[in-house]
Amino acid sequence: MYWEDRLQKMYMAGLNAIQVYIPWNFHELSPGKYNFDGDADLVQFLNLAQKKGLLVVLRPGPYICAEWDLGGLPAWLLKNTSIALRSSDEAYLEAVDTWMGVLLPKIQPLLYQNGGPIITVQMWSSFQLDGAGTGFLKCGTLEGIYATVDFGPGTNVTKAFQAQRVYEPSGPLVNSEFYTGWLDHWGMKHQVTSITAITKTLDELLKIGANVNMYMFEGGTNFGFWNGANGGGDKFNPQPTSYDYNAPLSEAGDPTEKYYAIRDVISRVGKIFDWVVGYFSVRGNSSLTVKYSNYQQSYSTSLNDDVTAFKLAMILDHRLNMATVHSNVTTDNILRCAGYIIPYGPINTTYPITMEQMQQYSGFMLYQTAIPFNVTSPLFLSSTAIRDRAYIMINKVPQGILTRIDNHNMSINATTEGDILDIFVESQGHLNYGPNLADPKGIFGNVTLNGTVLTNWSIYSLDFDRVMPLLLKKRTKYPYINKQKVKDDAPFQVPSFYVGTLPDLAVINPPQDTFLRTTGWTKGQAYINGFNLGRYWPMKGPQVTLYVPASILHASPKINKLLLFELEGAPCSPEQLCTIEFIDRPIINGTVHQKDFIGGKWSNF
Repeated sequence: MYWEDRLQKMYMAGLNAIQVYIPWNFHELSPGKYNFDGDADLVQFLNLAQKKGLLVVLRPGPYICAEWDLGGLPAWLLKNTSIALRSSDEAYLEAVDTWMGVLLPKIQPLLYQNGGPIITVQMWSSFQLDGAGTGFLKCGTLEGIYATVDFGPGTNVTKAFQAQRVYEPSGPLVNSEFYTGWLDHWGMKHQVTSITAITKTLDELLKIGANVNMYMFEGGTNFGFWNGANGGGDKFNPQPTSYDYNAPLSEAGDPTEKYYAIRDVISRVGKIFDWVVGYFSVRGNSSLTVKYSNYQQSYSTSLNDDVTAFKLAMILDHRLNMATVHSNVTTDNILRCAGYIIPYGPINTTYPITMEQMQQYSGFMLYQTAIPFNVTSPLFLSSTAIRDRAYIMINKVPQGILTRIDNHNMSINATTEGDILDIFVESQGHLNYGPNLADPKGIFGNVTLNGTVLTNWSIYSLDFDRVMPLLLKKRTKYPYINKQKVKDDAPFQVPSFYVGTLPDLAVINPPQDTFLRTTGWTKGQAYINGFNLGRYWPMKGPQVTLYVPASILHASPKINKLLLFELEGAPCSPEQLCTIEFIDRPIINGTVHQKDFIGGKWSNF
């Protein structure tokens, strides 16, 4: 298991404990439906940590931040539009109590006093974490709960712990988050933290007997739609798929120079401290099986071949006849049965409603209405209620892109009453931090056309994670469904599906980890064998590759199938085959394009 590999490497670096989050929304995807199997097998993970000789500091939430979608809170809470998250709101506390009633009995047998690995729990009822300053601690401490501080390399250690001593005159010195790296955002430079600065401060911390928790020690991957976002107000900065975090163990589990430097510091002064902890991300997959390797070996190997991909269909092809949800869908007729991509619907409303109100909590949603009048003058479409990125089409012809921050208006080309307006909306991840956590997705307010509020919407909830494995099942050849040509000056191509087959893996049986390079593609979502690898956006950067764990690849002679849902523009015409490359190294520090050409002007996001 990859969990076992990463834990072993953490132990061999000299750590004696790990800290791990429990994301509530990962275990309760919808109200009352719990998952603790496979990737979500918390008990198995904690037992494995103990088997590897590691103690556990547990952060069960209910809120965890962690650059994770909605900070670990389930987005279905937002169906209640008046709920106040992380407060004494009765609706919120009732949901928390129910969840804790399920979670805590699983944790109790694993507490240290019960023979388990959990030495402490960091949450609203245990020790707390604040910045290394009295200003943070003044409003953050609670009576009876031990206060700790966090700070990164280069900080004045003595001064930082003086702040802790104001509120905790005795007891252990604890840096609860010593930053070995930092998080990335789309469109911003990849964050890198100096190895020298880290080792210098770490050495100082350990020599004075402080307890240190390195954040992150193993970062992992925001597979699927699990990435969060920072911002609120006039800012919105979603995090990319990679959560490498410039951590000592890379996204693929490879020890870095930083890993060895930290190990050397611990080996010199390690016997002085009480405990040294590393944050572990459970963003991986518990079923990932590999031939066990020691901590000096890299897994990644190239597939040494390009993959060719056919254009399968446009999203608006799948919209046709969606009003009928067929119960007799088979693999052979799935491409003809557009209703299969939605769990129900369409839902008809007077005004747009959000994804959460549609009981969808990530991904994409399609809003459709008809132009209500004949056009006698240029049309001006406007909405400040987009969350987070919307592709505007009239009669299937691309018009432009609206975004939640700085592109709320555009001119559109329609001529006749009854022309069809499609707004295809992408959620780029719920906010995970700050006072604006209640961050509904889709369209949460009005859309106007020349000042007239548009009404009579049909809304389609698109269940990608459910349909993708079935879309690829047992099919080895894919016809072109639509060869509609796109004008050279079009602001984007209609969001479309592209499918391909990976080369025979017999030469590297069993398959090894690799990286999907998305250079030339624009923006979208990638799946292999139905597994949602995550988002790609090489035109924005800094991440260019997607990490592909070996466990999702089939050994020869079984076929491996790739599906890209490209939102804006493939590197080939509909008549051509596209190419996708797999390489043996990550590119997460690629060229950053700070601006995109959207709707006829340069615009951020």
